[in-house]
Amino acid sequence: MTDTRKLTIATARDLLRKGEVTSAELTETYIKAIDAAGALNAFVHKTPEIARAQAAAADARLKAGDAPDMCGIPLGIKDLFATKGVPSQAASGILAGFKPEYESTVTSQLFADGAVMLGKLNMDEFAMGSANESSVYGPAVNPWRANDSDAALTPGGSSGGSAAAVAADLCLAATGTDTGGSIRQPAAFTGTTGIKPTYGRVSRWGIIAYASSLDQAGPMTKDVRDAAIMLKAMSGVDAKDSTSADIAVPDFEAALTGDIRGKTIGIPREYRIEGLSPEIQKLWDDGIAMLKDAGAKVVDISLPHTKYALPAYYVIAPAEASSNLARYDGVRFGHRAQLSAGDGINEMYEKTRAEGFGPEVQRRIMVGTYVLSAGFYDAYYNRARRVRTLVKRDFEMAFADGVDAILTPATPSSAFALGKESADPVEAYLNDVFTITVNLAGLPGVSLPAGQDSKGLPLGLQLIGKPWEEGELLNIAYSLERSVGFVAKPARWW
Repeated sequence: MTDTRKLTIATARDLLRKGEVTSAELTETYIKAIDAAGALNAFVHKTPEIARAQAAAADARLKAGDAPDMCGIPLGIKDLFATKGVPSQAASGILAGFKPEYESTVTSQLFADGAVMLGKLNMDEFAMGSANESSVYGPAVNPWRANDSDAALTPGGSSGGSAAAVAADLCLAATGTDTGGSIRQPAAFTGTTGIKPTYGRVSRWGIIAYASSLDQAGPMTKDVRDAAIMLKAMSGVDAKDSTSADIAVPDFEAALTGDIRGKTIGIPREYRIEGLSPEIQKLWDDGIAMLKDAGAKVVDISLPHTKYALPAYYVIAPAEASSNLARYDGVRFGHRAQLSAGDGINEMYEKTRAEGFGPEVQRRIMVGTYVLSAGFYDAYYNRARRVRTLVKRDFEMAFADGVDAILTPATPSSAFALGKESADPVEAYLNDVFTITVNLAGLPGVSLPAGQDSKGLPLGLQLIGKPWEEGELLNIAYSLERSVGFVAKPARWW
């Protein structure tokens, strides 16, 4: 019999529709796998009873012939998504005990299509981080290990639990969110596929906010076809989210022809940064050669404001975080500090926020508050916004010149050891150097595994597409995926 944990969404969908496997059987397999994988710390709130009930309902729909693509598919849900009656903490102590009375739009759409929720997944606190080390639950652990080493590696962040769970076959796919690379970087670190769609393609309603003009949800999957299937189920206009776009959602899977003859792929010279690992450079060059062999035209392009993107991002994102996180004050929900006699409302705010927020979140709130303060608003925040406009214009000019997609590395290195980020936050911020421009410009970007380094760890390439052209972007990624032929999996140690 097929090892059901090795299935993709596409193969599981076909088996479910043929009746060769049931959603209940799939779900039990994953529940057992999750229980046995505590060392990865990927799932932080397990929901086996909800999963079993949803699987039974999905099997009834499948039997009746009413089966959307995601029907019966067991998923993990990032802890940033509000799930009715289930803890939704954003991996933060300040939301301890919070169980929403509502469902996020994304999970509502997935559940309406018959998807099964196995539980909530670990992440960086409020999605702030690149290593999943700021989580109140403790770090998620990458299922990959370097050759001849037992050192624990990061699965990336902030969607580290999602990436680890998919890579370790603890679910068929997972939801993630991406504010500066939080889907694409962990996908690259774990040998999985992740797409950040165009800003506005997927509703943000019911997703706990970090930086509202940058946040976007997307799928984390085992391959490009699965990303296309799941993205369609997650996408669409939402009256509850004023930033969601009223643009038709195409059948992304139908776009996967693999034919990219005549497409023009841009290679940005500014991404050839000083100190780029020779292994990453070779991976990039190999990807370029594969796209050429598939019939694409490859051209050098310039994105001249790229060098200003990282500092601009780390002004804009903390500024929006400072505003968004002001609501967590211990008054209406979540953690409230124990007060001493004589303490007033100000002491309650101060003690609650000091206890509830971790060091990285506190750091970003303080930076954000500083750049928004009266004396520094123009010097920092408004200047960063102008840089953002220039970054966006760089991409617009490249696409106007006939470029269909842009190929870059996804990360400057393979997965690094846990503990490295907390030792040097500034170095950790540099992990986002290839990904943040996509968020600043609101563009779609996909990361797919494209090779392994000398330590046996996966490396990813990133493709950046035109706004609302996720279908074309995924097709180019599909062609590259077929050329690469990446099939490696982590050796089981957990």
